[in-house]
Amino acid sequence: MNVLFATKSLIKSMSIWGKIIGGTAGFALGGPLGAILGAAAGHVVDRIKHNIRTARIGGYTGTAQGSFAGGQDSRQVAFATAVVVLSAKMAKVDGVVSRDEINAFKRVFHIPPGEEKNVGRLFDMARKSSDGFEPYARQIALLFRGERALLEGILEALYQIAMADGALHPAEKDYLHKVATIFGFADVDFDRVHHAYTSPGGPDPYEQLGLGRDASNDDLKAAHRKLSRENHPDTLMAKGMPPEFIEQANDKMARINAAWDQIRKERGIR
Repeated sequence: MNVLFATKSLIKSMSIWGKIIGGTAGFALGGPLGAILGAAAGHVVDRIKHNIRTARIGGYTGTAQGSFAGGQDSRQVAFATAVVVLSAKMAKVDGVVSRDEINAFKRVFHIPPGEEKNVGRLFDMARKSSDGFEPYARQIALLFRGERALLEGILEALYQIAMADGALHPAEKDYLHKVATIFGFADVDFDRVHHAYTSPGGPDPYEQLGLGRDASNDDLKAAHRKLSRENHPDTLMAKGMPPEFIEQANDKMARINAAWDQIRKERGIR
């Protein structure tokens, strides 16, 4: 069998967690994300400091929107790496990494037993490094610019980890709000995600659809169609969400549809 073909086939069959450390897609990302992946894999360790230093304060200046050199694999690796690294930085906020958070991460994001050590290495490296979370968040915001559903997916993944111990600490909320701001979300967008994970009944149905109670029936129908199209799991996977995160996408679709069903029944919309 051709060795190159065999190698490509093996990488293609990996889970996203295997691709992060075992694949080559991460190195195509460049910038802070590519640097920390390289360091976690034991390659070019000094690049992490160099890339962080050269990232412009006003925002990441490297890879532009849509220029994922590694194709779909690179998009999936960028998404998953962002969740790991930003979760690690969030763990520094209160100085405690609880066992509940670690177990939730493994459970929610389906990390195979054989990959836990590698993912843990990346998490620990990001948590212990002295650089802030901002360069990583800026790079992700640029890589997925215009892909609000994907960026919101990363924010929601961070919320799942933060809420693993049953409570969201004020410092964690402040951190998540800063990440959302870098991602380009307005306060109303952040509040919708926040209420989805912290309010017993979830967000208000109108808030979930991004409209007020004075919205017309036609506007509500259009909002529901738009959100359903943008957040459909197949659409998100095609744009770069790893399959390991699809359960999260299904939950969000369920919230969108539940909100529409509630509004439709209240208004008698057919």
